[in-house]
Amino acid sequence: MIDDYFSKVQELLDQIKNEQRHLLKEVAVKAANSIENNGIIQLFGAGHSHIFGEEVFYRAGGLVPVKPILEEDIMLHRGAVRSSMFERSNDYAAEFVKKLEIEKQDLVIVSSTSGRNAVPVETAIYAKKHGACVAALTSIAYSSSQESRHQSGKRLYEVADITIDNLSVKGDAVLSHPGVDVPFAPTSTVTGACIINSIIAETIGILGERGVKAPVFLSGNLDGADEHNDKLIKQYKDRIPML
Repeated sequence: MIDDYFSKVQELLDQIKNEQRHLLKEVAVKAANSIENNGIIQLFGAGHSHIFGEEVFYRAGGLVPVKPILEEDIMLHRGAVRSSMFERSNDYAAEFVKKLEIEKQDLVIVSSTSGRNAVPVETAIYAKKHGACVAALTSIAYSSSQESRHQSGKRLYEVADITIDNLSVKGDAVLSHPGVDVPFAPTSTVTGACIINSIIAETIGILGERGVKAPVFLSGNLDGADEHNDKLIKQYKDRIPML
């Protein structure tokens, strides 16, 4: 199973890179434009999808102007089943988006592998209404096989400006075994982390090509890094209070 999983993940990563490089580049260009125009990159996901926002937030070698949208009611530590119920609720979605602080110069990345639930779809719609560019990280095969739970009847990939397909299969589980009666081994977190980090890396490269000093964190465990990082944090603290 170990070899099977590694092989499948590598296959998916190669396919994403080869077939969607232009989309990854497009999102990175939007991110670079946002940073040049005093915007930030905001990342939202419910359940396991919130991981991507934390992955690139306050990250050594990563961009400073990154804000994860973290809502405890739809994160797993407050109750896993409870979080799923909230994520599906249109009433909850309508209240949740009122808390968002999105500006037109921002890039908003919304992650949801199924792409069908009310909160991620409503978040994308809300961000677009406020003038931000919205990129979706989702599985088109999975999402298109399921009815939307959003009141509009639309799924995430149908409302985003740019969609990156993580190529997860329906149900997200890629392995099987004669002694196991359900599929297992999800891929969306591994592929999603690579996708998000590749976009951040490309964004930094684009800024460098433009002659713009990219606001990149040094590891706090390197001597002398605190002074470098503190200057950058002060620059973005108003928009990203959790820094």
